[in-house]
Amino acid sequence: MSAHPSLASLLESFFRHRLTKQRNASRSTIASYRDALRLLLLFAAERTGRKPSSLAIEDIDRDMILAFLDELEQKRKSSVQTRNARLTAIRSFFQHVAANDPAALGVTQRILAIPIKRSHTEITHHLSRNEVDALVNSPDQRTPLGRRDRALLLFMARTGARVSEALGVNACDLQLEHPRPQVLLRGKGRKERIVPISHDIVKALKALIRERGIDHHDPRPLFVGTHGTRLTRFGATHIVRRAVARATANMPELTRKTISPHVLRHSLAMTLLQSGVDLLTIQAWLGHSQVSTTHRYAAADVEMMRRGLDKAGVSGKLPMRYQPKDSVLLLLESI
Repeated sequence: MSAHPSLASLLESFFRHRLTKQRNASRSTIASYRDALRLLLLFAAERTGRKPSSLAIEDIDRDMILAFLDELEQKRKSSVQTRNARLTAIRSFFQHVAANDPAALGVTQRILAIPIKRSHTEITHHLSRNEVDALVNSPDQRTPLGRRDRALLLFMARTGARVSEALGVNACDLQLEHPRPQVLLRGKGRKERIVPISHDIVKALKALIRERGIDHHDPRPLFVGTHGTRLTRFGATHIVRRAVARATANMPELTRKTISPHVLRHSLAMTLLQSGVDLLTIQAWLGHSQVSTTHRYAAADVEMMRRGLDKAGVSGKLPMRYQPKDSVLLLLESI
């Protein structure tokens, strides 16, 4: 009889074969799954007093994973969405374990039965047009760094690209010539889409490309850091924070808002919606797989609801509430 596969061999086959070759997972998915499993192994090693390389599948059981998920929320202050993303990665790995190590089926079945935690749907935060403009125009245009920062902020604000999509753009993904300037974005699940780009983006990107000494046929990254390598998510977040700090000098109300790169995406969606663009077009523009995701922008627009209330002519008078007379119905009403 052949020996049971080790944890290390299962991890290697999971990343090198299942994710890469069988599922053709994107680099961001692989990185996300890698980080989740690394955190789990470090947690299990600390709990068992053993090195990660000494752990076996049996050491990572349902109770261990539940304790790990609890620590994510309680000690690391991770959101429910992050907790669920970590669990998705863990479940995917243990599906691979179940297929390759039948002896571990009992352990894997209990792990795969761990449910996704329901989360509270938060209000979608967004900025007004004036606030977006203040943010975009805050970098110092007299320096190369400031010009790059403004180009990135403008790109995210006008295209609604996710930060990973914006940073993944190469110069050759751009079509800057009129009459139809556009950019190719690579979204979640390797889904590609083309979105139009406005004239102010065209002007900023042409200047950025010219300053870097490349052209729009070049396969090199569009937005780079100080060492010439592709800008990271952390770098983009820092650029937004720096822009907020400068913009608050002339617009103090920005200090009361939580602003991240993703808020620029939300802000474009709300602008499109308020301008009368239909939800299906916004869905295609933002690269949402389901229109229900796009619908939350309509649900978040209180001003559109208020205008609908005025158009409907709904009065503020409430009808008399129904009062049941039956004692059993009264009991149910009181619960």
